[in-house]
Amino acid sequence: MSLPQKIWKYVPDAMAVFMAVIFLDSLRYKFTDHPKTQEIFGRLDGWAGSLGLPGLFDHTGLFSQYVIGSIELLASALLIVGLHPRFKPLQAGGALAGLLVMTGAVSFHLSTPLGIDPNGDGAGLFIAACVNLGFALMLLAGFRRAALIELTRRVTGVFWPS
Repeated sequence: MSLPQKIWKYVPDAMAVFMAVIFLDSLRYKFTDHPKTQEIFGRLDGWAGSLGLPGLFDHTGLFSQYVIGSIELLASALLIVGLHPRFKPLQAGGALAGLLVMTGAVSFHLSTPLGIDPNGDGAGLFIAACVNLGFALMLLAGFRRAALIELTRRVTGVFWPS
């Protein structure tokens, strides 16, 4: 095996670790009710209220910072546990959870008053969301496709045994 092939073998795991680090880093803001988080989710809740859905992004709302943070924590755990060869299907599950959360994040940045630079940090939050979304897509569509199929088979087997 050539050196590029040896390195390429570790790319999916490096992507998974990167995703997990980004998710875990954001939790200190979401779970401590940081002022930046209050601003972002408050702006989203105001936007949702203007559409007749007040409270959707509030502290107890369906898409609160705690709900989103919990999904990011779950995604991180699955991505990290999936580093072990025996648990690769779980890494696909973490990438899937990450895909769902990051699709929402990127969509809300682009289609609501939130915008791409709500923190005035040069769009760092938006760029991290885009990178995580891209990595999740690459993991699911390419590197971990077989693991995703295996995970799907196992989960459906629980609900619909053959």
